[in-house]
Amino acid sequence: MAFQLENIKKEKKEKSFDIDGLLKKEITLFGSSFSNKKKEGFYTELSVLLEAGLTLKDALVLLAQEQKKEEDQKMLSTIVDDLIVGKNFSEAIKVNKKFSEYEFHSLRIGEETGTLQKITKELGIFFKRKNDQRRTILNALSYPIVVLFTAFLAILFMLQFVVPMFADIFAQNKVSLPWITSVTLSASHSFQQYYWLGILFVILFAAFVKMYQKKNWYRRMLAAFLSKIPFVGEFNRKVRIAQFTQAITLLTSAKVPLLNGIQLTKKMIDFYPLQIALEQVEKDILKGKSLHESLNQHTIFDAKMISLIKVAEQTNQNETIFQRLTDQYNQEIEYKSKMISATIEPLIILILGGIVAVILIAMYLPMFKLSTVIG
Repeated sequence: MAFQLENIKKEKKEKSFDIDGLLKKEITLFGSSFSNKKKEGFYTELSVLLEAGLTLKDALVLLAQEQKKEEDQKMLSTIVDDLIVGKNFSEAIKVNKKFSEYEFHSLRIGEETGTLQKITKELGIFFKRKNDQRRTILNALSYPIVVLFTAFLAILFMLQFVVPMFADIFAQNKVSLPWITSVTLSASHSFQQYYWLGILFVILFAAFVKMYQKKNWYRRMLAAFLSKIPFVGEFNRKVRIAQFTQAITLLTSAKVPLLNGIQLTKKMIDFYPLQIALEQVEKDILKGKSLHESLNQHTIFDAKMISLIKVAEQTNQNETIFQRLTDQYNQEIEYKSKMISATIEPLIILILGGIVAVILIAMYLPMFKLSTVIG
């Protein structure tokens, strides 16, 4: 039977765990030396050592000795010291800002249910998938971004230095300019005068995003905008759904009731449409609806996913089905990332090549007239 978050708040002093504050933000990718990549290795190795029969304290001592950074060594040594004085593992990491609330409650569940080795293994898999997703996205976008940035700088250089040089030559020889050349020269002149407005706009836009990124209206507008972009919108949705199934898989394996798994996942994934959908799903489950019936009311969830969840509820195989869904979504994400990369690269090259070609044509057309005048 599931339990209410409100009831858990009243039982903080008992051996149950407080879920209300869980996953207030997703695990940080930046700003911490103990990154997701390190956490993947940490939890995977810890699971292996525990399975080999080592005590938690001895396993952490070995892991501390393996750390290359002195800061990480001190952090793990502090956790070992806390274990020696009688603290639980989850309590020892709770005070450390490098670990999230999600990890704290997952490990606490493992300690209370005697499944710490399994939980650490699942956390290692969880971080591995997060790292794989991030790596896949970066691989898909890195080359197009480099090409775009390089070509953009080349165009700015031409407008700032090359085009004005040609303009002086044309003016000295009083050559009549084709319209395409006049437009290009006007663009170059405008860029030289107002480029600072572009820089100011970028700064103001960054400040605007920083100020309002946590507001619901901004998150709603951003999600709506991304959903309209071909390929990108669907790709972003798949990534968030994969994160949802990963989290449910981990919590289900830790024997967390489904309702509480929904409540925790809603706080973990910072994607407005999914959070709104899960909030309604939570209400529906409390009213007695099944999970697949609740999910079926929201378009963000695939029909295939809903069908498999229906089978999971009928056969009581939630963990297995969510694991299968996670694997399927990760495969789809990898495929779509390659497709996006293959689509964006030639498109960017074509557009930027066209812009460079227009500038070159605009400069060389008057050169033919100029050669005639000089001749």
